Amino acid sequence: SGYGHTVPLSDGGKAFCIIYSVIGIPFTLLFLTAVVQRIIVYVTRRPVLYFHIRWGFSKQVVAIIHAMVLGFITVSCFFLIPAAIFSVLEDDWNFLESFYFCFISLSTIGLGDYVPGEGYNQKFRELYKIGITCYLLMGLIAMLVVLETFCELHELKKFRKLFYVKKDKEEDQVHIMEHDQLSFSSISDQAASMKDDQKANEPFVNSQSPTSNDSSLNN
Repeated sequence: SGYGHTVPLSDGGKAFCIIYSVIGIPFTLLFLTAVVQRIIVYVTRRPVLYFHIRWGFSKQVVAIIHAMVLGFITVSCFFLIPAAIFSVLEDDWNFLESFYFCFISLSTIGLGDYVPGEGYNQKFRELYKIGITCYLLMGLIAMLVVLETFCELHELKKFRKLFYVKKDKEEDQVHIMEHDQLSFSSISDQAASMKDDQKANEPFVNSQSPTSNDSSLNN
């Protein structure tokens, strides 16, 4: 799914679209991940650590308040305010339809049923399209930063642990015992091989000793 009605029609265009998507999507994800990991250090981790150390508040409480404030700012700056702007710039959109476009876009659903800047009397259409592209890119980064901030909350981490697969203690003990038995058996095998080597050498030594004794007696 996407925006508008621009689609490849020729076989070459479709093949190029597949190759471009296979290469472009992973690189886009890597780019967004790298940007979000750097932004979250300055937006989330350092502010939380600053209030925790400077004012002595609990780190968990500061993290929860910070996540809520960051979420409110993100919703205001990338949902409510843009929806109001779109409702003014787009003649056929009301506030609900504009908010719907913002949500569908920033949630990466991208149905394409509402596309801004498609009106015939749209002024500064090229500049308007560039602004929408910048808005979508910054909004997507902001959404990922907020999600990463909430994922780092201690309470959410505890909730996520409920869905982890827990190993049975008896099963772990069985694996440990099996590992110990394998280690013991390998050691015992090494000791047995050393004894066999000694036994193999003993007859050779004993066969030389009588001859040496006889030679001494003859002398």
